Amino acid sequence: MNALDNDDLKHVLMTDEANFHFCGNVNSPNSRYWATENPRDIHQKPLHSKKVIVWCGVASFGVIGTYFFEDEAGRAVTVNSGRYTEMLRTFLELELQRLHVENQTLLFHPDGATAHTARTAMQVLSEMFPARLISRRGNIEWPARSLDLNACDFLLWG
Repeated sequence: MNALDNDDLKHVLMTDEANFHFCGNVNSPNSRYWATENPRDIHQKPLHSKKVIVWCGVASFGVIGTYFFEDEAGRAVTVNSGRYTEMLRTFLELELQRLHVENQTLLFHPDGATAHTARTAMQVLSEMFPARLISRRGNIEWPARSLDLNACDFLLWG
């Protein structure tokens, strides 16, 4: 299968992550402070604002998720191949079963992030969605650096 037709689109699960920051701090090396007081006064701000990293999937049957990428202490962690693979195994598989989704006809479309196209993630995705993976390294090709036309961007993240 090299191209999708309209019937196939009813069976596509599009997935993506988004970072939501809790505050408006901006960390910029170009920020300057001008004041009449002591110029050596130290202004301390956190390097990175607190945030959550959320994964969701959108398909014709509804939304799967939300899944939060976090460590044991509940702090947001970067999405890497290992964490992404763990989410597929411990969350996505169970959610598809819980929702009684026919996995045999479902096409899976991750965004083009490196963690999603890494060897270990592609191996797990190929097992879960054999011959039904829409990706630059999947069975249904999605060009690298193409527009990220993902339903999550339009329906969830805004």
